Amino acid sequence: MKILVLNCGSSSIKYKLFEMDTCTVLTQGGVEKIGLPDSFLQIKCANGEKVVIEKSMPEHTVGIQLILDSLIDEKVGCISSLSEIQAVGHRVVHGGEKFSQSVLITPEIKEMIVKCSDLAPLHNPANLKGIEAIEKILPDLPQVAVFDTAFHQTMPDYAYMYALPYEMYEKYAIRRYGFHGTSHRYVSTRVCEFLNMPVTGTRIVTAHIGNGGSCCAVFDGKSIDTSMGLTPVEGLMMGTRCGDLDAGAAAYIMEKEHLTPAEFSTVINKKSGLLGVSGVSSDARDITAAIKSGNKKAELARQMFIYRIRKYIGAYAAAMNGLDILVFTGGIGENDIYIREQICKGLTYLGVDVDYELASQVQGVEKLVSTSQSKVKVCIIPTDEEIMIAKDTMSLL
Repeated sequence: MKILVLNCGSSSIKYKLFEMDTCTVLTQGGVEKIGLPDSFLQIKCANGEKVVIEKSMPEHTVGIQLILDSLIDEKVGCISSLSEIQAVGHRVVHGGEKFSQSVLITPEIKEMIVKCSDLAPLHNPANLKGIEAIEKILPDLPQVAVFDTAFHQTMPDYAYMYALPYEMYEKYAIRRYGFHGTSHRYVSTRVCEFLNMPVTGTRIVTAHIGNGGSCCAVFDGKSIDTSMGLTPVEGLMMGTRCGDLDAGAAAYIMEKEHLTPAEFSTVINKKSGLLGVSGVSSDARDITAAIKSGNKKAELARQMFIYRIRKYIGAYAAAMNGLDILVFTGGIGENDIYIREQICKGLTYLGVDVDYELASQVQGVEKLVSTSQSKVKVCIIPTDEEIMIAKDTMSLL
C-alpha cells in the first residue's frame, strides 16, 4: 500500500510517499515560495539524489499537481501511475475539542476544520488548501486528517483549563490544546521501543525543540500536560514566538504602542523569541555564530532559551512525581549539542547523568546518551511525524 503524506503551510508543501508494506520512504520533498515568482519544488529521491524544479506556482493546487507529476516522471519518479497511491494523509494543526483522533475526511469534517480555523488562522486554512487540491485533482482518493492537537486531548481538565471566568471556556472554548502532538506521540512511543521499556507506568518528558518548540509530559503513553496552549505561542521561547508572557504585559504593550490585536499578534508570533531578544536571527546556528563574535544579546537569548526548557522539564517531573525518560527531538533537540548539554547539566537533582563525551558525537540519530548510573534515561530520538500520519491513514482505511 502506497500512501502520500502532505503537510501544507501558507506558502509551502512538504510531502513523503510511503510504501507501507515495508514502511519505507519512496521519495520526499517540498514546494517552497508558493505565490512568489521564484517558487520551486525540491525532490529528494530514494537514492539520495536531490533535484530542483523551478516553476511559477500561484496557489497550492499547482504545487500539488507538480508534486504528483514528479511522482510519475520518467527521470525522478518512483511509481508508474497515480493509481498506485491508495490514500493521502494530511497534517492538520488545530482540531479543537472536536477531534481526539485521526479521521477520514468528509464534507462534514471539512466544515469542522473550518470552524477550528479561528484558533489557528495561519495553519488550518493552509491545511484545507491541500485537502481541496487533492479533491480537485484526484477526487476519488480517500483522505485522512491527522491533528496536531489530538494527542493532547487526554490532558485532565485541571491541566488544560485557564483560570479565567468559566464562561470564557463555555462560550469560546478557551483552554490549552497543545501542538506538535504527532511528534510527541511518535517519540514517546518510539523511545519505549528503543529502550525495551513498557509504556505503562513510564514517566516521560518529550522536548520537541526547533524553530517552534514544546515540551510534553507523557504518562502511561498519554499526554497529561504540554507547554503550548490555546495557540502555539504559549510555553517555551521559540525562534520568533515569545512563549510565556504576562497577560498584563500584553495589555500594557498594546496600550503604549497603540497596537491592534492583529498587530500585537504579529509581534508575539513573528518578531519575538530568539530573533526579538538577539536582534540577530531566529536560527539557533546564527545565534551561536553571533555569540562567538561577542554579541551579548545573542548570549542572553540563548540563556533564556535553555532556561525555559529546563524549567518546563522540571515542572513536568513534578507533575508526574518523577521522571524515567527524557527525550530530545526536533531540529535543535536532535542536533544542537551545546543546548542539550546545558539543559541536562541543570537537571542533576533529578538524577540525570549524561555521558557528555558520547552526547557530543550524537546528531540526528537514535541514541541513549545517559550513563548506566543515571536515574533518568536521556535519549535523542529523531521525530517522524510523517510515518505516524501514514500509519493512521492506513489504519483508517
